[in-house]
Amino acid sequence: PHGGTLIELGDHAYNLELVRDSAAGKLTIYVLDGHAENFIRIAAPSIEMVAITGGERRQLSLKAVANAATGETVGNTSQFEAQADWLKSAGDFPGTIESVDIRGTKFKGVAIYLKRGK
Repeated sequence: PHGGTLIELGDHAYNLELVRDSAAGKLTIYVLDGHAENFIRIAAPSIEMVAITGGERRQLSLKAVANAATGETVGNTSQFEAQADWLKSAGDFPGTIESVDIRGTKFKGVAIYLKRGK
């Protein structure tokens, strides 16, 4: 829905949409249903990710985001964000979502490949 990279979790159970804003050095993850049409709120305070850029492992902690317009709060949200200066200059890179729990189903070691954003 935001023009990002979709990562399927389970057998069409859920999706993570990764949206990278290279100019701002920001990465946003949205938790979505299996058809990537509806937002799924989760209780996690953050989503932890490891990126491999320039031969280095870089830890990134995407924090839960509250949204007054949708009523989402930290602890009940579908949106997670992180800002890091290295995201401004990094090219495409592989990485791993360490763990995410969606409605009682835990997904660990989810491989991703993120292309350079706008």
